[in-house]
Amino acid sequence: MAAMARALPRPGRRFRWRIWASAGGARGAAGGAAAGPQDYDLLVIGGGSGGLACAKEAAQLGRKVAVVDYVEPSPRGTRWGLGGTCVNVGCIPKKLMHHAALLGHMIQDAHHYGWEVAQPIQHDWKKMAEAVQNHVKSLNWGHRVQLQDRKVKYFNIKASFVDQHTVRGIAKGGKEILLSAEHIVIATGGRPKYPTYIEGALEYGITSDDIFWLKESPGKTLVVGASYVALECAGLLTGIGLDTTIMMRSIPLRGFDQQMSSLVTEYMESHGTQFLRGCTPSHIRKLPDGQLQVTWKDGISGKEDMGTFDTVLWAIGRVPETRSLNLEKAGVNTNPKNQKILVDSQEATSVPHIYAIGDVAEGRPELTPTAIMAGRLLAQRLFGQSSDLMDYKNVPTTVFTPLEYGCVGLSEEEAVARHGQGNIEVYHAYYKPLEFTVAERDASQCYIKMVCLKKPPQLVLGLHFLGPNAGEVIQGFALGIKCGASYAQVMRTVGIHPTCSEEVVKLRISKSSGLDPTVTGC
Repeated sequence: MAAMARALPRPGRRFRWRIWASAGGARGAAGGAAAGPQDYDLLVIGGGSGGLACAKEAAQLGRKVAVVDYVEPSPRGTRWGLGGTCVNVGCIPKKLMHHAALLGHMIQDAHHYGWEVAQPIQHDWKKMAEAVQNHVKSLNWGHRVQLQDRKVKYFNIKASFVDQHTVRGIAKGGKEILLSAEHIVIATGGRPKYPTYIEGALEYGITSDDIFWLKESPGKTLVVGASYVALECAGLLTGIGLDTTIMMRSIPLRGFDQQMSSLVTEYMESHGTQFLRGCTPSHIRKLPDGQLQVTWKDGISGKEDMGTFDTVLWAIGRVPETRSLNLEKAGVNTNPKNQKILVDSQEATSVPHIYAIGDVAEGRPELTPTAIMAGRLLAQRLFGQSSDLMDYKNVPTTVFTPLEYGCVGLSEEEAVARHGQGNIEVYHAYYKPLEFTVAERDASQCYIKMVCLKKPPQLVLGLHFLGPNAGEVIQGFALGIKCGASYAQVMRTVGIHPTCSEEVVKLRISKSSGLDPTVTGC
């Protein structure tokens, strides 16, 4: 980037640096940025999955693109590289540690299949964490290389708006950088929420921003919350042998099918995770020996209780990263209740050339694949003469709890609310995975249900699967449901034997029939 710097007066300092560019770099005075040519065709704020996908797609289409990204360290001081939540503190490290926990269960099963494994089995947190973190760092580097290969300019700065076409950031060394663009995409994602009203929460607690980067085992852990993040973290901690308790105020997995959610927690409880239901923490204090003493109130009995833990992990929701963007300078409107950015079907904000995708946008699923597809489609609409919009209906997802829960489409509750109880038919089955048989594993919670319209041809509204490899099962069926599959079409699909997936195409028992849905035979 050909650039020159000019020293400008600054109150309290002798001067400040403002970066100017002759081509492809930062521009001059913000007030004039919108009037003349912009530095970039597209400026993406946020280097997560959605932002990177949008930037790379636009660059592939021959446009001049820049990405600005900065990770504010967590209150504990955890920091990470390019790639956003999913790569660094979400999907990737979570799935790898979930797999580590599943491996522990497989080792316990091994002697049933003739393997002689020395007992007791020991897990080394430090070794696992180092391996996972090294993989994450390789992904960080890979993203940097991909941007460079596509000639996307990367700025590691914390950006905020100056006007509708310009953002400002401070680089290392205190240099101020101004960047302008014809189109701007906000893809800053979100961060875990801290209950700052609870004494000691911020000082002594951690979140999912920290758990995957701990150098030492978290030890006895209290997970506060009932979100999928809470259940996934608690499940993998239990799976690697740690004493783990979930404290939840109300229902688990709000927004998911509640019958399935109950089965998820039943399985976890029967496999070692402890639950404190209807409880809310009131304060945390650190004891002389370093342990954390947590006091909570039982909402059912009204009594106060306490316990000691090595780690307290907050998983009570997320907040969008919008507060430091100075959105008011650009005229971008947000929901005053949650600070998410209001967007239309084109992902456009209240300012036509400023867009928002991913977790930061109001009403969008907080899922990496939706942000990636939304980003690519947005770039194609802006620069590739496409008119395709992101379709947020029937988006599949999986909760990576010890017994995985995958789903696509409507929950039973949503289907009833939308169509009426009398217009819904639910086909269901309890089944036993073949892998569970020889090892004599409990399969009481392995369950599938398909929610359909009752009127022929019985359009499939939702599919819910609880069992091994749930994501792999749901992904394939999601295509059929996206294409408008009927119950009859699913029943005419030949299953692959012996698999858990084939149980979906054998769902013959309806809830309304009152018959036992337990599968027998092979």
